[in-house]
Amino acid sequence: MNTITLGTSGIRCQTVGLGTWAMGGWMWGGNDDAAAIDAIRASLDAGVQLIDTAPAYGLGHAEDLVGRALEGRRQQAVVATKCGLVWHTRQGRHFFDEEGHAVHRHLGRASIFHEVEQSLARLRTDYIDLYITHWQDDTTPVAETMDALLDLKRQGKIRGIGVSNVEAATLAEYLRHGPVDAIQERYSLIDRDIESTLMPLCREHSVGILGYSSLALGLLAGPIDPARQFGGDDQRAGNPRFSTANRTRLHAFFQDLEPLRQQLDCTLAQLMIAWTTRPGGVTTALCGARDARQATQNARAAALRLDPPHIATIDAAAQRHLQALD
Repeated sequence: MNTITLGTSGIRCQTVGLGTWAMGGWMWGGNDDAAAIDAIRASLDAGVQLIDTAPAYGLGHAEDLVGRALEGRRQQAVVATKCGLVWHTRQGRHFFDEEGHAVHRHLGRASIFHEVEQSLARLRTDYIDLYITHWQDDTTPVAETMDALLDLKRQGKIRGIGVSNVEAATLAEYLRHGPVDAIQERYSLIDRDIESTLMPLCREHSVGILGYSSLALGLLAGPIDPARQFGGDDQRAGNPRFSTANRTRLHAFFQDLEPLRQQLDCTLAQLMIAWTTRPGGVTTALCGARDARQATQNARAAALRLDPPHIATIDAAAQRHLQALD
């Protein structure tokens, strides 16, 4: 598997990581805890190191699952978690409600110090490899937030600093106050905005790029049955991208890629993941998994090499079929 280093942190990981948002259950129609733990362990078995989680994923539930899964295997993993979406205080700005709790965006110093201790306990560890500001807080100066993160780094509680869901101007402000080792942003074949906004700044300052939603909430994992229904609180139920018309477009897109898939002996999902980590793409693709089978299949994408003609084939098929997807 291909390995990379995140920024100047010295943290090394593979080009495919495991995302645990769905494991928290919230917005994904529930979850199977035993299957989630199996998925985390299967990722490690398949060579994946980076496990990405956050307190907001089920109000600590995903972090707890990661901690349970990593017992006895902590040294095999690179653990990334986040701060800044809080329900222990009403400081900052209200963002959303989850399970009856009002969640606020807040990145004040005292709140970050509170959050890191909660995360360390749930993760059953005494350090976090990459600590990421989950969403930005316009009520707290970046200087205060960065000062807190740098203090945690000096204390050995975190190894590296990341920011997520950030605009280029705010990332530049973070960089004025200290090193940022990685950003985490949405990136897939159909979500490419950061190529012109954040990627140039990251390359200029040697900031790693973690791409989340590499399969666009599963839309790019392969053809979806037009009759499939998403129930409960699954966010895809009301997402216009999952319309019948879009599923038809995607079916045609995947049909065009079938010869390439056969040539490379991979799945369509692996092909889409490998596209995101091509030269000029993200440093690491974060891929969600519900069970061990999905986790193992995603991990194999790290060994898939796409040459320029392969990338051109994918881009041409996307141009033919996916331009109207949004």
